[in-house]
Formats: sequence, structure tokens, C-alpha cells
Amino acid sequence: MTLIAAAGDFPGWLRATHLLNILFLTLLVRSGLEILSSFPKLYWTDHCTPGREWLKLTRRPLPEGRPWTALEEEEEWSPWLALPGGSKLGLGRHWHFATVLGWVVTGVAYVVLLFAANEWRRLVPTSWSLVGGAWDDLVTYLSFELPPPGDPYGPLQQLVYFSIVFLLAPLTIATGAAMSPAVAGRFPGYVRLFGGKQIARSLHLGCLAGFVLFTVVHTVLVVLHGLSTGLAAVLLGSEAASHRLAILLGALSLAFVLIANVLTTVGTRAYPRRAQLALGILVDPIQRGLSHRLVSHQVYEPADISPYLRINGRPPAGDPYAAHAASGFQTWRLDVGGLVQRPLSLSLEELQQLERREQVTKHNCIQGWSGVAAWSGVPLELVLDLCVPLPEARYLVLHAFDDKALTGVGAEPRTGLFYGAIELELARQPQTLLAYEFNGSALPVERGAPLRLRLENQLGFKMVKWIDRIELVADLTEVGEGQGGWKEDHVFFSNGAGI
Repeated sequence: MTLIAAAGDFPGWLRATHLLNILFLTLLVRSGLEILSSFPKLYWTDHCTPGREWLKLTRRPLPEGRPWTALEEEEEWSPWLALPGGSKLGLGRHWHFATVLGWVVTGVAYVVLLFAANEWRRLVPTSWSLVGGAWDDLVTYLSFELPPPGDPYGPLQQLVYFSIVFLLAPLTIATGAAMSPAVAGRFPGYVRLFGGKQIARSLHLGCLAGFVLFTVVHTVLVVLHGLSTGLAAVLLGSEAASHRLAILLGALSLAFVLIANVLTTVGTRAYPRRAQLALGILVDPIQRGLSHRLVSHQVYEPADISPYLRINGRPPAGDPYAAHAASGFQTWRLDVGGLVQRPLSLSLEELQQLERREQVTKHNCIQGWSGVAAWSGVPLELVLDLCVPLPEARYLVLHAFDDKALTGVGAEPRTGLFYGAIELELARQPQTLLAYEFNGSALPVERGAPLRLRLENQLGFKMVKWIDRIELVADLTEVGEGQGGWKEDHVFFSNGAGI
């Protein structure tokens, strides 16, 4: 028995990508569970009507007898299961998208090398006779017997591996893209290929479950067929290689994956800001690129409006907001200042006298729920034209009346006034509105009255409600904690929200 495999049995690149794939899949599934825990309900329609979910992974009932927000539907799953666990959606998304990049790069490298090295016949079926052989193998397994070994794979193995690499993996990527508000806003027809965002979300979860099921069954079969033999083939390239060394390397590989998962979990929970910034180096440029290039062109009809659109966040408490609300917002004025040539102070009536735009669009919450509604208001670009930003102005900061010390929900920190920031380029997109009407009526208090932002290629948390004032700045480092918004500062969301 040789110590190391002979060249040509299982190439080194195949073995390396196999190990990387295992690592990335564990991180993907765990971070995916963190995302799912924020809204553990699945729907067949994009309306997400409460009580109409087809799968509910929570026993938490909806509050009765009082208004409730979507944040009250969150679950807090253990860090032993989710990454990083404990209702940390922002960090879970950072890990999910960063890991997706590694997984996709590994997968592309694997497929390219598979064909470049003429190893594709290992996986790609070339004869219909393989189907009959796969059926025979399946019957044998169901009879609690083992089929004869393949060369290198049996017919059933080959079909399953082909399906995983060339069907399940692409479907996972495709359904993930369909959940992006930037993709959905620019290419609504693409999302309709899946029947809508929520069906894509259900399929995406099904894909992750498929990978987990495959991994479990695959591991069991490796053990049944001979653990040391299988490890020798996977880790050393040939069944003829040293089984003792293969078992040692298998144990070390398993330890590597486990330690990597423990370190990512413990490190992220101990140093959330460092994790946010480090992972953001990989993720944020892609988010910003999607946000700028994929401009929303949504067109829905009034008949598409959802029967109920969830509410996120509680209205501001106390004065001055309460006094403005009591006056019907007649005492409220929108101040626009900072790096502008002409500071503005506009009443709600004056805003309503400006150019009015109406749009029926889909709202995409970072938690995962969605809904269609009609919004009317003034294009934000028009307000920018009135105030004339100075050349050095790059960001628009929208300050809200919402004091989180008084209105925090669930795992939200009880600190600071809410604010959000967007780049001027996003502010000038055609479907970016300062909305003062919702579904044909004055904007209700619970939905952000007197004025809220609509930014249709972004996730909902960027659409600031209960706007107090707008400030144009050159950079964000001196605003709040410097991350570009209250959510980014305190719950570690990404400043880009196109995915």
C-alpha cells in the first residue's frame, strides 16, 4: 500500500476544493439559519399575509389587542446552530455573503479544472444506460445491501454528484439572486420566473436543506462502504494510499472545519464591529455596485397591492413628534441643510405642492418578508435640485424623530436617535421618493408620517421613517458611529442594502 496516491487517481485540486467546499457549506448553512431566524416563516406569495404561511419554524404567537411590528416575529437561535446566533441578523448576513463568495469561487474553479483536466467524465453522464444502473443501485440500497463499487463512481453516485454540482448549486445561486431587492427592482421578470420572491426564498431554503441531506447521506455511505478506503480516495487521491494516514488527515480535516466554525462564532460575538468591518471589505463593494447599476424599474398595478403590509418599528414617543402629530403635522417642517448652496425649510403643504410622483412597488424587508404597496410623494432628486448640493457633498443623511431609547423592539439596543444615510447617486434614482401618502391616503403615523424615504432597489431598513431633517455631508465618519446609519452602527448591518 503506497503512502501517497499515484498521479491521475484523484487530482490534488479536486481534493482541495472538496475540503474547502465542506468548510464553506457549514458556514453557509449556519449563517443562513441566522438569517432565517429573523423571519422563520415561508410563504407562497409575496404578500406574506400573517397566518397564510405554508411553513412556520416558530411557536411564537402574534400579539393580540395591540399594534405589533415584524421585529416581534424574530427568533433567537443558539450559536451552536446559527452563525453567530442570538438574533444577530446583520452579522449573519455578513458571514453568509462573504462565504457565498468563497463557495462560488471554489465551485467555479472546480468546474473549470474539471473540464480543463478532462476529468468531467467523472460526473457528467454520457449514456442513458446510467439511469438504469442508478435505479439498480437505489434498489440495492433500499434492500439494505451495498452495490458494487464504481470506477470511480457507481451510476447512482455519478447522477447524484452531477445533480449537486450542475443543478442544485446553480439553483441555490439563482434563487439567492432573486431575493435581492436590486435584482428584483431592475429585473422583475427574473423574479417572476420563480413565481415571486417568497417562492424563491422557499426554494433557497430547500436547496440548503438539500445540501445538508446530501452531506449526511454521503457521509453515512462513505462509512458503510469503508471509512478508511473512502478517506484514502478523498484525501490522498487513491484507495491504495495509506489508510492510517487517511484516517489521521480525516480527523485533522474535521477538526479544522469544527475549529473554524467555533472561531468564527466566538470571534464574531466577542468582536462584532471588527467582524462587520473585516467582512464588509468583501461584501460592501458588491452591495454598492448592485445598488448603483441596478436601478429600480418596478411597475405593479393597484390590483397587486398586498392586503396587509407589515410594520417595522414603533412610532416616536414624546415631543416634539407628539406635538407635530397632534397638529396634523401642520407645525412640522423639513429642514434640508449641510453642504448645500440653498438651505431649505419646507412644510408638508409646500412639499405636496411640488411635483408629485406615484408608484406601486414591492417592499423588501431585510428580515425576509415582502409586500406591495402604493406610495406617493415628491422625487428626492427634485429636493436636491432645489437645495443645490455643494461639489464635496457625497451623502444624504436622513435624521428621524425616532429615539431608540424609547422605541426599541426585541434585540435592538435602546440608544440613540435613528438615522440613515445614502449616497447622492441613489437619491437621484427615478423611484427614490420622499413619500407622504400610502395606498392613496395620508401616510399613517405607524408607517412613517409625515414623511418617509422610498428607495426601491434597497432593503427596507434604508427607508427612514418619521423624517425630521436632511443633512448633506462629505463623509459619514462623524455621523453617529460612522458606519452609515443607526442599524449599521448598533446592529451591524451593511451600509449597502442591494442584496
